[in-house]
Amino acid sequence: MPSTTTVDSIDARILDALNEDPRATVIALADKTGLSRNTVQARLGKLEKQGVLRSFERRIDPGALGYPLTAFVLTSVMQRKLSRIAQALNGIPEVVEAHGLSGVTDLLVHVVARDADDLYRIAGQILDVDGVEKTTTALVMRKFVDYRLTPLLQQLAGKD
Repeated sequence: MPSTTTVDSIDARILDALNEDPRATVIALADKTGLSRNTVQARLGKLEKQGVLRSFERRIDPGALGYPLTAFVLTSVMQRKLSRIAQALNGIPEVVEAHGLSGVTDLLVHVVARDADDLYRIAGQILDVDGVEKTTTALVMRKFVDYRLTPLLQQLAGKD
């Protein structure tokens, strides 16, 4: 679910500095942004509480965990079973995220796999979920733009 919180330019400056150095202390972030330590501490607390700061997991490379293949499974489902389908997908460890879509397919399921046989097994697990009607699997051949928010942070922080 998208966040309803809007960060301002001060939050963006802090987030940009944190993005540049994720291990930075509050004091280091205050020095980098020119803000007081108390302001940075309070803003970080607010951003965490509001869910703006998310999990560290996104930074971990699945390949380093033995899952070098990435694929997207386009999934058509019975809408009335969507809640149970989401629970079932959450129970498949190789499903790293799933998005509900508008358009010709209902779900975009992002999965990782050890190899082609493993991907076949995972796609089969998804297809076996009660309420899943059809799947189409697309193997990621190359990533051209990695997940990023830096350009948006810099724009909001007035660094553009």
